This record gives sequence, structure tokens and C-alpha cells, in this order.
Amino acid sequence: MQDSIYVEPPSIVALDLVPRTPAKPQTPYQVLRLLPKDATPAQQDSAIQAWFAPDEIHYSERPDTLHLPGEAIPRDLKDVKLPTYYRENFFSNDSLYHPELDGGRYGVAGDPVPETLSNDSLISGLLILCFLVMTFSFSRISGFIGRQVKDFFYVQRGEHSVAETGDEINIQLVFSVITCLTCSMLYYLYAIATGGDTFIFSTEHLLLGVIFLVMVGYFLFKFLLYSIVNTIMFDSSRNKKFLTLLIFLISMEGVLLFPVLLLRAYFQFPIQNAAIYTFIVVVLIKILTFYKTYVIFFSQKALYMQIILYFCALEMVPLLSLWGGLAVIVNHLRVIF
Repeated sequence: MQDSIYVEPPSIVALDLVPRTPAKPQTPYQVLRLLPKDATPAQQDSAIQAWFAPDEIHYSERPDTLHLPGEAIPRDLKDVKLPTYYRENFFSNDSLYHPELDGGRYGVAGDPVPETLSNDSLISGLLILCFLVMTFSFSRISGFIGRQVKDFFYVQRGEHSVAETGDEINIQLVFSVITCLTCSMLYYLYAIATGGDTFIFSTEHLLLGVIFLVMVGYFLFKFLLYSIVNTIMFDSSRNKKFLTLLIFLISMEGVLLFPVLLLRAYFQFPIQNAAIYTFIVVVLIKILTFYKTYVIFFSQKALYMQIILYFCALEMVPLLSLWGGLAVIVNHLRVIF
């Protein structure tokens, strides 16, 4: 039995008999597809103008409600002379809408990397330069150092002393400057480890420069003090021999302290061990200075009390004054919260 609501679909032949009306193109792309492939640009433009007639643009007269209440009246967007970056909308004041403006930093700032000698390019360059200069200098005056060490522990019966050339004197002066720089950096590391790293200077270079100038002033003052006192009390030959040995001891002090500076700056050597090593080196240099003072000036006179007073006045008092003066200077330059 056949269903009463069943409708038999039309046959394919019947569909072919229905007249087809071509659909009107809705886009320029559809118009271009109707043209042959060899159509010229002028023909394409004429076909598009035949299908699509330009209409007049009607701008909305309704008020712009995207602006916040209380804001100034926006500029007319229909003004052709208005620059693009003055076209205001809801996001006009947002930095993301203007990539030419600095929008600041988003998120939470991390902890800044503290300034150390190891990550400072200037200080690292100075340390590398000092190392290269010391290596080159040792190759030039290694024989002189050996003769000086031998003469240091050999008691001379006459006025003989190790002869120095101009290059050897200049190299010892360079070593003395390296000694001042090494002592300055070691005291700077000690001051940071014991009292904090916040100072009134914007960079650590200025603080290091102040400490370096104090170190240079200390060694120059000590050298000048020895020259004046020894010129008054002793003859010129012994005075010259002692000053030569004094420059040699100052140079070797920097050589002995330079390794611990590298260990502390680049390998985080404990500051307590570095302080103990520095103390041992300084005490050793003072003992050697006391020994040569006795051998050169007081060995034949047996003036034990005079040599103690002489050594304390010219060595220990300036050293203690240097330590106290640096402590006062650094404390005045430190920012205390």
C-alpha cells in the first residue's frame, strides 16, 4: 500500500527542462571568474564597474558612546587632515595602542644581580692586565729577583749591594702600583663582606678609586718618611740600600697577595681565610722589614730599644693609621638604613 503523503521526486529530465537564471555576482572575485582568462586589466575594471555601482557613504550621526564620561569631546574622524595617531578611541591612552611609546615593565621584577669583581668588565680587565704584566716582568727580571733574595739573607761585610738597571727599577715601580691596586681590591671585598655593599656612589669603581688613592698615599708617605728620617740619622749609602730593599719588599707583597685576590674574586674563596692569608703576608713583610732594618742600621750598635721605637714609629703607626683611616672613610661613604 502506497503512503498518501509520498511525493515522487522529479526526474533528472524534468530538472533539465527548468530554465536556469544565472546568480548575480556578489563580490568582485565572482565577476572576475566570469571573464575569460586573457581579459586585460581594463576589461576587468569595466566589468566590475558594470556590476557594482558606487554608493554614497552615510556616516552615523549618533554620539560616540565608547568614550568614558567626563572625557573631552573627541576629534572628528572624518577630518582627512587629522594624523592617524590622533584618531582617538577607547584605547587611545593605552601604551599598547602606541608602540612608539614606552609602556613600562609588566610583571614582577626579579632580584637584580649584585655587583661583584667577577662580573665587572673593567675590574676583570685590570686583573687580567696585572697578571700579564706580572708574568712578563718575571721573565725580564727573574735573575734580578734571585740575586735580590740571595743578598737579602746574606749579611754583607762591606757596602756592597745588588746593582739595578733602569728596566729593573721601572718594573719594581710597576709592581708597587700593582701592590696598591691589589690591597685596594682586597680591602674593598672585606668591607663588602663585613658591612654591606650599599654606598653613596652609583658604581663600585668610585669607591675602589678612593681606596686606591688612600693606598697610594700610604706607601708614598711611608717612603717619604723613611727617606727623611734615614737621611738625618744614617749615611746616604745605607739609606739608599734600605730604600731599594723597601721597594723590593713592597713589590713582593703585591705578588704574594695577588693569588688570594683572584681566588676571592672568581672562586668565592671564604673571606675569613682570605683575611688570615693577608694578615700572614703582611706580618711576614713586616718581619722582613724589621730584619733588614736591624742588619743595615743597628747591627753594629746593638741599640735594641732604638730599633723598636724606630720600627714602631715608621712601620706600625702608619699601618694602623691606614687601617683606621680606611674604616672611617668607608663608614662615611656607606649608606646606613
